[in-house]
Amino acid sequence: MKMIKVFAALTASLGLLLSGATFAAGGHDNAATNWFGGPVYHGEPALEVTAALVEAGGGAEHFTFSKALVSMLGEETVNAEVAKLNKQYGEKNVTNFINGMTFAVHAALKRATEAGVKLPAAPADLQGAELAKALVEAGTTPDRTWWSGYLFDHALSHKIHVEVMTDIDAKHGHAADKNTHKILNQAMYDIAHALGYKNVKLAPLH
Repeated sequence: MKMIKVFAALTASLGLLLSGATFAAGGHDNAATNWFGGPVYHGEPALEVTAALVEAGGGAEHFTFSKALVSMLGEETVNAEVAKLNKQYGEKNVTNFINGMTFAVHAALKRATEAGVKLPAAPADLQGAELAKALVEAGTTPDRTWWSGYLFDHALSHKIHVEVMTDIDAKHGHAADKNTHKILNQAMYDIAHALGYKNVKLAPLH
């Protein structure tokens, strides 16, 4: 009986080690759920939306997420949302979120280039509120919940999304990665409702 218990404990420990190694190596590529919640999207990427977002943020070389937000929503709206998020999460976490999104886009573009993915020209009509609406729609799952991971899957691919998360974890840590996903869930829910998407639901991670 004692040997059976020892064997069971060793088996369980080995299983945990293997699952942890899979996570660290980006082994969630074939998972049904994204690292930080919500379903995985394996369909065609929304490359035009991604190109428009990059353009709104200053282009591939000079992209910043804060510039993209102002381009889409206007400075007054962005300042109001940032003030609201600061009260909810603290200024440091919100600053890290905005910087984290900038890092994520640059890392994604690098990974896309390595994979041979080329963005099209940004559509002329996909600017301002229309771009914000496209991001809301790209991140909204079939059950009407907005998930950051679902948007990131749409942006280029789930594979590149996982690679970028691995890059973020390696440089800034897993907590920073989670913080970026979490606050984006809340921010885009707020934006969705401000744009009239009243049936969009808030993700549990927020």
